[in-house]
Amino acid sequence: MANNTFGARTEPPFLLLERPEAYSTTRTFGHRLRDVAVLFKLRLASLVVVSAVFGYLVGIPAGAFDLNSMVILIIAGTILTGASNALNQVLEVREDTLMRRTAERPLVRGTLSTSEAVWAAFIAGGLGTFLLWSTFGPLTGILGFISLFMYVALYTPFKKRSSWAVFVGAFPGAFPPMLGYVAATGHFDLGAGLLFAMQFMWQFPHFWAIAWVLDEDYARAGYRLLPSAGGRDGRSAFLILLYTLFLIPAGMLPWVFGLVGPWAMAVALIMGVVMLVPALVLWNKKEIPAARRLMFASFMYLPLVQLAYVLDRI
Repeated sequence: MANNTFGARTEPPFLLLERPEAYSTTRTFGHRLRDVAVLFKLRLASLVVVSAVFGYLVGIPAGAFDLNSMVILIIAGTILTGASNALNQVLEVREDTLMRRTAERPLVRGTLSTSEAVWAAFIAGGLGTFLLWSTFGPLTGILGFISLFMYVALYTPFKKRSSWAVFVGAFPGAFPPMLGYVAATGHFDLGAGLLFAMQFMWQFPHFWAIAWVLDEDYARAGYRLLPSAGGRDGRSAFLILLYTLFLIPAGMLPWVFGLVGPWAMAVALIMGVVMLVPALVLWNKKEIPAARRLMFASFMYLPLVQLAYVLDRI
């Protein structure tokens, strides 16, 4: 194993977590705060919160926009997502030591203890749920808590057992725009369901493209997240293409039911085609570069389509 903060050791980093003496006594509060920010994966959390904000802006009635409420939604969404990420890493620290992409996480390096991570996650999760409940009502608070629970208690352990974990994880992954919409309206209606449906369907080609690119790294930890047991094979490529096709009408559903206008529908259609092209190439060639292009196309699809929904409503 590579050297860590505490000098050269031969033990896997996760064994250090079980020994209090493995932690440096010279690390300051600022160091630990930075480690908590890494543990919470704040860059990823910010992308999740953007979806919630767009859902809020789609749902807010004309003239009812409240900047203070939106700021609270951003803060609550960020720390709730961070709590989910932190608990995920607590449960998967042994697997994280085996993958290159996770080798620098604080629990793997031993710069945070398990107890510190758990306390940070519970405080953030509790505060985030309280902020949503007290500001927007019980329904929003419950949705936030359910999202955290499903991600940590269902998706995280299921990843070690079956590729169906992607389906399970798509539910909490699609909560942000729905939660933002419910925070704005105070109730669940068709609009909330339509925003949920689009983001739910988007996650399959998005995550499978990532899983295709990182298949060897996931395999080191025992994860098989592509839809076919054969991994990077024709069946996986076909299912990625199929779900990319499903995404196109899912992105147009808000226009079909009158939530947004034709301009937003056109953006959803164009961005769906932008994702479809690399999905077709992947199906044909079954190569990593095509999966990587699909992955980047999916990163563009979600914010641009949701922004189009917002602008069309305005």
